[in-house]
Amino acid sequence: MLIEQTALPQLLVLTPRYLRDERGFFVESYNRRAFAEATGADVDFVQDNHSRSTRGVLRGLHYQLPPRAQGKLVRVADGEIFDVAVDLRGGSPTFGRWFGTQLSAEKGNQMWIPPGFAHGFLTLSETADVLYKTSDYYAPDCERTLAWDDPAIAIEWPLDVKPLLSAKDSAAPRLAQVETFE
Repeated sequence: MLIEQTALPQLLVLTPRYLRDERGFFVESYNRRAFAEATGADVDFVQDNHSRSTRGVLRGLHYQLPPRAQGKLVRVADGEIFDVAVDLRGGSPTFGRWFGTQLSAEKGNQMWIPPGFAHGFLTLSETADVLYKTSDYYAPDCERTLAWDDPAIAIEWPLDVKPLLSAKDSAAPRLAQVETFE
């Protein structure tokens, strides 16, 4: 497994080894032992989620507060996205900073987003199937959103048109107004 450190501590881009031949490919997309060795975290994933989005859909930025904070292992099964995480850990020297990268089925790369980060993505291909494992169950009472276009964060989304957002994401508060991790 190829492990890419990012500028945000504990946020990693992981690329499993693909075996490709004339028949197609085989990949072990998740192995608990290899994941623990790569991240230093022994995570007990409890839920798998699958979303399909069309070009220009922006989902996020979402997170859950303690006691139901979630870590997410995100990958793309079909298509391509621009995947983003924002550090919301109050004591972190990188608080309020973001990291983004393209994840695609072709590359096979994944992003590990530990608890304490908001997460979102923009669909770059005609459609994209995004799969992610979570370290805690969905808990609506702990769920929060952060404005995708907050100038204090200044995410450089690769947009050529206005993104398609849910009502919840359109109304998300800015960084100065959200609850963060302590």
